[in-house]
Amino acid sequence: MERLELRMYGLVPYNISPIQQGIQFGHAVVEYGRTCEGMKNHENHYKDWADNWKTFIILNGGTTNTNFSTDDGLPFGSMNRHLLALNEMGVRFATFHEPDLGDQLTAIVFIVDERIFNRTKYPDPQPFATQEEQLLFMESIGGEKNYKLREFLKQFRLA
Repeated sequence: MERLELRMYGLVPYNISPIQQGIQFGHAVVEYGRTCEGMKNHENHYKDWADNWKTFIILNGGTTNTNFSTDDGLPFGSMNRHLLALNEMGVRFATFHEPDLGDQLTAIVFIVDERIFNRTKYPDPQPFATQEEQLLFMESIGGEKNYKLREFLKQFRLA
């Protein structure tokens, strides 16, 4: 089986400097590697990325805050909402909360394979003529989770 190209994608807040965005992203990448230790499939996936690809894609994740509930009437930051969405999709991710910023969420990272980001090799056949066509496409890019992640990432721009 052909090895798929991998990239480490991540979301960072818009309102920190570019160098800080890179640093926060880097902190989360270290967390990702540490959380994969001992989890054979995840560890192998991370090692493949780290040994063979090493590509970072840092995206503008919008706002962040320390809200963990909406009980007080205050909204979650967009980064916090994106974290919930990734969790609901079943995407393996790691986060970093910056102590010097009141432990706010400052980075979310996750590994993405080429079936999600390479739209030349895996072009969108949309609009789908039938539900069967959509299911076949989802299967060709690795399943429903990859399809949802591919759609999720369309909303972001580089940081």
